Amino acid sequence: MKASIEQFLVFVSKAAGNNELAKITLGGKRNKMSDLKNIFIKPVLLRTGKKLSFVYRHDTNDITKNFGTAEAINMIQRHLQNDFYNADLFTTTGDYQLLQHNDNIKIIQKPASHQSAGTEQHDKEKQRIIPSKGKIYLQQLGVTNAQGLVKKEMQDKYKQINKYVEIIEGIIKDIDFGENISVADMGSGKGYLTFALYDYLTGSLKLNATVNGIEMRDDLIKTCNTIAAASGFTNLHFNKGTIANTMLPQLDMLVALHACDTATDDAIFKGMEANAKVIIVAPCCHKQIRKQMKPDNVLSAITKHGILLERQAEMVTDTMRAMLMEAKGYKTRVFEFINTEHTPKNVMIVGVRSGTNVDKSEIIEKVHALKALFNIQEHYLEKLIGSK
Repeated sequence: MKASIEQFLVFVSKAAGNNELAKITLGGKRNKMSDLKNIFIKPVLLRTGKKLSFVYRHDTNDITKNFGTAEAINMIQRHLQNDFYNADLFTTTGDYQLLQHNDNIKIIQKPASHQSAGTEQHDKEKQRIIPSKGKIYLQQLGVTNAQGLVKKEMQDKYKQINKYVEIIEGIIKDIDFGENISVADMGSGKGYLTFALYDYLTGSLKLNATVNGIEMRDDLIKTCNTIAAASGFTNLHFNKGTIANTMLPQLDMLVALHACDTATDDAIFKGMEANAKVIIVAPCCHKQIRKQMKPDNVLSAITKHGILLERQAEMVTDTMRAMLMEAKGYKTRVFEFINTEHTPKNVMIVGVRSGTNVDKSEIIEKVHALKALFNIQEHYLEKLIGSK
C-alpha cells in the first residue's frame, strides 16, 4: 500500500486511543522564511479531559495550544500538508517516521524508543518569567491582590506582560550590553510593560539598568513614579514628553508600543539618533501611507476595498519601515508578538544594530520601487532620515 499522510494519522489515532502515545514532532518546514521552526506534541490530562498539547516553537517565543484527539489529528494533517514535510511519532509499541519529498511519501517504522506513554499531568500554574507574588508594582497596578494572586479580570494583562518579557528575552539574549543598559520606553502609558521590563533587566539579568518612561499624561506619570519608589526601583523614572519632542541621550534600547501612525516613525528615528543597539516598536495605525495609496495598476483592485486597503497599507508601511532601518545598519525582524487569543493582533518590528556595512543604495532603490508600485509620494520615516 502506498504510504500517505492519512496512513500516518491512523498510527497517531491508534496510539492516542490506546494510551500508547509518547510524543510527536513535526519538522522540516516548507517555507524557509517562516519563523515557525517545529511543533512538539504530547498527551496531557487537564481538568477538561485528555488533550494533545501542541507547542509551536517560533524564533522568539513558544505558543502552547491544547486540542482534543480528533481536532489534533486534523491539525496535524493540515500542518503536514501546508507547513512541514516530516513527522516523527513515538509510541510504546513502535516509532514511525513520515518523510515527504515532492509527491513521494515514505513511512519508516522502527522499534519503540520509549517504554512509557507521554507524561500526563493535571493543570498546574505555569512558571512565569515575572511571577505574580512578591511584586509590589503588580499589586499597585491592580494586576494582583494582596496575596499576590492574579485577579480574574487581569489574567490576560498578566499573560501579556510575561509574553512581552519573553520576547525581550529572545531579542537581547545574544547582545552584549556589558553590566549597564539604558532604555527609553516611549509612550509608556500605565506602565505595565515598563515596570516588567525594568524588573526583568535588574532582577533576572542582574544588569545595572536605567529605564525612562516617556508619557504625556501627568496623572500617569505621578502614579508610576510613586509605584516605582514603593517598589525600590531606583533607576526607573517616568517623565513628561512626546515621542517627537523628547531629546534622548545615547541609548542601548528604545521601545515604543502602540504609537499611533507616524509616532512610530518618530520613535524609530529617535532610536537611530540615539545610536540605540536595539529598536523595538509595535505600530498602532497606518494613516499616513493609507491616504496616499492610489495605484494605477492591477493593485487598484485591492485598494478599492476599504478593509483590504487598510491591511495593505499596514503591510506596505511596516515593510518600508523595516527596509529603511536596514538602510541605516539595523538587522530587522517583523512578527506577531501577542497571541490573538488574548489581545487584538499586533505586529512588532525589531531592529538590532548589526555593525556591518550594507548596500544602502540598493535598499533605497527597492523602497522607491515599492512607492512607485503603490503610487506613494513619501514615507514619513524616509522624510525624517532624509532630513539629516
